[in-house]
Amino acid sequence: MAADEKAQAKGEQVEGKVKKIVGGAVGNESLKAKGQAEESKGDLRAAKEKAKDAIRPK
Repeated sequence: MAADEKAQAKGEQVEGKVKKIVGGAVGNESLKAKGQAEESKGDLRAAKEKAKDAIRPK
């Protein structure tokens, strides 16, 4: 399950970055803001997974 969550986090980060860049390029502030929010959501999900990995016994 952790691999699925990590992949989802990476997908959100990439999709958010693309939306942010495209929104900035075409001057669409709404799309740029949505991209930033999605990228942040992916960052948070990745941080959560990293914390779970650190806590998990080896």
